[in-house]
Amino acid sequence: MRNFGRLGLGLRLRLGVRHLLTTSPPPYLPGSQSVFLRHLSTSASDLQSHMSPDIIKIMEQRLSLIQHRAAFLQALMNKPNASPSEFATANKELTRLRPSLDLIQHLTANQKEISGLKSLMAECAEDKDMFDMASQELGHAIEEEKKLRMSLLKSLLHKDDADERDCILEVRAGTGGEEASLFAMEIFKMYERYSQKKGWNFDVVAINHSDLRGFKEASGSISGAGVYGKLKFESGIHRVQRVPVTEKSGRIHTSAVTVAVLPQADEVDVQLRGEDMRIDTYRSGGSGGQHANTTNSAVRIIHNPSGLTVTIQDERSQHMNKAKALKVLCARLYEIERRRSQIDRSKLRAEQIGSGDRSERIRTYNFPQGRVTDHRVGITCHSIDEVLQGESLDAFIDALLLQQEIDAIASFSSNPC
Repeated sequence: MRNFGRLGLGLRLRLGVRHLLTTSPPPYLPGSQSVFLRHLSTSASDLQSHMSPDIIKIMEQRLSLIQHRAAFLQALMNKPNASPSEFATANKELTRLRPSLDLIQHLTANQKEISGLKSLMAECAEDKDMFDMASQELGHAIEEEKKLRMSLLKSLLHKDDADERDCILEVRAGTGGEEASLFAMEIFKMYERYSQKKGWNFDVVAINHSDLRGFKEASGSISGAGVYGKLKFESGIHRVQRVPVTEKSGRIHTSAVTVAVLPQADEVDVQLRGEDMRIDTYRSGGSGGQHANTTNSAVRIIHNPSGLTVTIQDERSQHMNKAKALKVLCARLYEIERRRSQIDRSKLRAEQIGSGDRSERIRTYNFPQGRVTDHRVGITCHSIDEVLQGESLDAFIDALLLQQEIDAIASFSSNPC
C-alpha cells in the first residue's frame, strides 16, 4: 500500500482502499473472481497497519467501559431482590456485550503469551535453537494480536440493526421506454439467480409487464441470513448501454433502471391502523389466463398519512394479494422511518459509498464492451454475462462492504464518543 506520509488516518484509509481497488485492476475473466476475493482479503488485512495509537487508546477506553458495565450487569443479575424485568433487561444487554468480552479475554491471554515469549527470548539469547523457536512463536502471537485488535475494533463499530433482516427488492424501468423495461426484467432475474446461488428464498411479489414482455415494475421478497446487509448497496440507478432490439440502424442507446432494496418490517416496527388505509379491490388486468378479469382479486392499498400506494394483482387469491401488499407497504414505511432517524447521523456512507438513494447512478452495464462498472468504488468487470447470471455480482458487493468497513473505522477515529 502507498506510503501516505502524515495524512490524517481517515484520509489514509480512504485513499488506501481506492488505491487497492483501482490500481492494476484484475481482468475479471471467467474464473478470476476468486483472485479478486483474495485481493479483497489482503486489502482488509492491510488495515491492521493503520491501527494508530489514537485508535488503540480509544478502543481501550471503550473496552474498559464495557468491562465495567458487564460487571455491573452481572452484579445486578445476582441480586436476590432483582425483579424479573430487571433481570431480563440486564441479561439481554450482557448477551449483546458477550462477543466483545470474549475477544477481550482472548486478547488478554494473547498479550500474556507475548510477554512470556519476550522474557523467554531474553533468557535464552545464547541458545540459538530455543531463541529461534521462541522468535517464531512470537511472530505468530503478534499477528494473532493484530487480528484480535481488528476483531475488537469491528465489534465496537456502529451496526445497522436491519442488516440481518430479509428484504423487499423493487425494480422499475426508467428512461428508455421498452428497452428499459427489458433491462429491468434482466436485472430482476439477475437478483433472483444470485439469491438462488446464495441459498436464499426468492418470492416474486408482483410484476407489471410491458408490451414486449419486459418489466415496467417488479418486486420480490428475499429471505435468508443477512440478506439486507448483503444487498443494501444495490439501491440506485443501474444504467445500460446497448443496441435495443427495436433499433434498426444499430445505434447504441442508454437506458436506466431503478433498484430499491428495503429491509422487511414486522408489526413491532410499523403500526398499521385500519383507519389510516383505504383498501380497494378490483379485477386483475393484463395477461393471466382464464382467471384474468373474472374476480375482484387485485388489491390496492392507499396509506393516507404517507400517501404511499401499493398495488398487487399477481395472485389469484385476494387474501394473498392483500398480504403481499401489506408486506411491501410495511417495508416502505419502515424505510421512511429509518431514513428519518438517520438524518442526524454520520454522512460517511453518503460521501464514500453513496446514500443508496434510488436517484443515484451506481452502475453501468455496457454490452458492446462487455463490461460492468460500479462508479462508487471504481471497479470494472469484463464479464457482463457472468454478472447478469448472478455469478460475479459478489465482486461488487464485497468491495462495497469492504469500503463500508474502512469508512466506519475512519469514522471511529474521528468520533471517539
